[in-house]
Amino acid sequence: MAISLTMQEYLEDNHIRYDAARHARTGCSMMTAQASHVPGSALAKGVVLKWEDGYVLAVLPATRHVDLARMREIIGDKVRLATEEEASSLFPDCDEGAVPILGVPYRVACVVDEQLRRGSDVYFEGGDHRTLVHVTGDEFSRLMYGMPQARISW
Repeated sequence: MAISLTMQEYLEDNHIRYDAARHARTGCSMMTAQASHVPGSALAKGVVLKWEDGYVLAVLPATRHVDLARMREIIGDKVRLATEEEASSLFPDCDEGAVPILGVPYRVACVVDEQLRRGSDVYFEGGDHRTLVHVTGDEFSRLMYGMPQARISW
């Protein structure tokens, strides 16, 4: 697999300049950063949270963890980590565990960690465990336009 069709179409439909590169198969975002020789703080990862009757996608740097207490302050008490099965069902054209950072094309609400606004380059998984997508910080800001941004990680 390469970049998922849903992500590719969304990036192209929104005229987002990006490039994609292959890397050795990895099992987590920090391993992806190491395999790709990019800083973990510049690699955005998606973490799916179960929220009442729906889901929300937390987008944060690979070096950080979702702050569930903070997420509960922002969106409500009934927030927990989604199971692998729940997360996979939301992104049918992505490999299991390769959670994208783009909520809109999958119709999933999204909250972005403010830490990601600081970088000149942002990287993210392309829908499998072997493809890394790169965008500039400006393009990332365009991708996340209108998404709530807050400190959601530790």
